[in-house]
Amino acid sequence: MALIASRLNRIKPSATMAVTGRAQELKAAGVDVIGLGAGEPDFDTPENVKEAAISAMRAGQTKYTQVPGTLELREAICAKFKRENGLDYTPAQIQVACGGKQSIYNAIMATVDENDEVIIPAPYWVSYPDIVLLAEGKPVIVQAKQGNGFKINAEQLEAAITPKTKWLLLNSPSNPTGAAYSKEELKALTDVLLRHKHVFLMTDDIYEHVIYDEFEFTTPAQVEPKLYDRTLTLNGVSKAYAMTGWRIGYAAGPLELIKGMNKVQSQSTSHAASISQAAAVEALNGPQEFIAKNNAIFKERRDLVVSMLNQAEGLECLTPQGAFYVYPSCAGMIGKTTPEGKVLTSDFDVATYLLEAEGIAVVFGEAFGLSPFFRISYATGTELLVEACKRIQRACDNLE
Repeated sequence: MALIASRLNRIKPSATMAVTGRAQELKAAGVDVIGLGAGEPDFDTPENVKEAAISAMRAGQTKYTQVPGTLELREAICAKFKRENGLDYTPAQIQVACGGKQSIYNAIMATVDENDEVIIPAPYWVSYPDIVLLAEGKPVIVQAKQGNGFKINAEQLEAAITPKTKWLLLNSPSNPTGAAYSKEELKALTDVLLRHKHVFLMTDDIYEHVIYDEFEFTTPAQVEPKLYDRTLTLNGVSKAYAMTGWRIGYAAGPLELIKGMNKVQSQSTSHAASISQAAAVEALNGPQEFIAKNNAIFKERRDLVVSMLNQAEGLECLTPQGAFYVYPSCAGMIGKTTPEGKVLTSDFDVATYLLEAEGIAVVFGEAFGLSPFFRISYATGTELLVEACKRIQRACDNLE
């Protein structure tokens, strides 16, 4: 009898976490590595948020909480949705989880049966298909082409829907491309869903506040109120508030769905950390001005990286409207030969070459479902980004 369950054969470890771990190992061994793999702001958590956590600890808020989260935090989340998105939810319609990833996991586990289909636009965040596979569902991958700004259109969505479709899982702004759907583009997709009443919509809005160039963020339930009862809206404090390690994500949706998600969570993590929940209350209710300041820095880094990558032989990089990633095409590097005589045949080969030749850790595009590309996170210091791009340019120049 095998020790490891067969379901694990359906999935693979997170590629982004693996790249980050490998970069850390090489650094520890004394190798000069610049890690561009982690989707994590380099800004520190705001002081008022840290102070709120300290105050909560001193006040004895170190005990178990309710499974869906403290009432105070769920009320703060309801206020956020009303204030920023024009959406009305009650605290009973909110679940707080240990990060956005657990929110997705809870929802999929609570709703997806064997062979149920989940439509996932590619490039996608690496965990989406694997969570579906763990639930014995079927990821249906729809390719979002570079020529369409890495976004799917209504015709593609319509063609992907079958009687077995349970969810459309949408991420805007996107990881890994930074692509962001306009209100008009979302309306075209929601019009399709209105015609298919058996399909639910899960929208991952974790990068809602990391946007540029006067882009106006909207969320699908806001765009099409008729889908309110079929939409699960996911968000969290990790990205905009620089709170990745605090592990707080949240979801808002139909009461029946939230109850099912609470049942899943009650038998896994029980609830998110009480101290992190107290910090998240302050993040949502407290001053928000720093978000625009951080975004201004991110935008400068984005423009720098896009410019320098487009000067590299064999690379083509679009300018994203949100998040803190770029997703350059490395098609021009495929087929070329490294100084060591190795022919690059895939974006995995390209990522390996950049790491071994120049100490640059990126994530290969195959992990996100669309090749030949790779992902760079520019959520790191500007000087490091300049040096990293110079090394990438050099690596490209050294190919034959």
